[in-house]
Amino acid sequence: MRIGVFDSGLGGLTVLKTLIKMYPCNEYIYYGDTKNLPYGEKAKEKLFELSLNIIKFFETKKVDLIIIACGTISSCCFKELKSITNIPIYDIITPTINYLNKLNYQNIAIFATKRTIDTHIFKKNLHQKQVLEIKTSEFVPMIENKNLNLNIIKNYCLKIIDYDILVLGCTHYPIIEKEIKSYLNNKTSIINMANCLVNSLNLTNNNSLKVNLYFSKLDDNLLENINSILDIPYNIIENDNQ
Repeated sequence: MRIGVFDSGLGGLTVLKTLIKMYPCNEYIYYGDTKNLPYGEKAKEKLFELSLNIIKFFETKKVDLIIIACGTISSCCFKELKSITNIPIYDIITPTINYLNKLNYQNIAIFATKRTIDTHIFKKNLHQKQVLEIKTSEFVPMIENKNLNLNIIKNYCLKIIDYDILVLGCTHYPIIEKEIKSYLNNKTSIINMANCLVNSLNLTNNNSLKVNLYFSKLDDNLLENINSILDIPYNIIENDNQ
């Protein structure tokens, strides 16, 4: 299969890595819109415009399916994007909510971007659960720029110290999962949305592995971050399709 995966930047690579682990014999085409990141505080209309251009890019690549590896786009534009292409599209949030609704717990915290939290997509769809939604807008720029502020991470974690579950509601956040976990107690389980997504899919393995990474803007920090996430051969291309 030829699978398209996209995000605002490098966060979706955490999803790509999980996909490859489960389905290693496919061709993957990744698009990271680093020129326009962060997406987390952009208006819905702008997010749709940016996503539409990426969908058109994937159409030229003749992908068999598209995965929205971005919590912000998934929460704001998924339904609209499904209606503008014949290519099957999967979002990252729906399988996470479906998984969480099967669990038995008392309370759950969500770390996500401003735009995702503003939709209240988790609170609206988690049944009979106590949900605390927290905007963690500083995380994406810190991760992309390789400039972590541990005090900021700690202060957010102290707000959820007694919660049963923490959802990393942005695909960038697993990159700093180790730092987040260090400030939580042992009873708090951390949910990586990539695992929920991949476990919900039923894909085939019918090709050799091929990975092409497209980014709308390349820089040294990005290249270093990519190599710290992916440990497989890949081709990388700068492509501004906006």
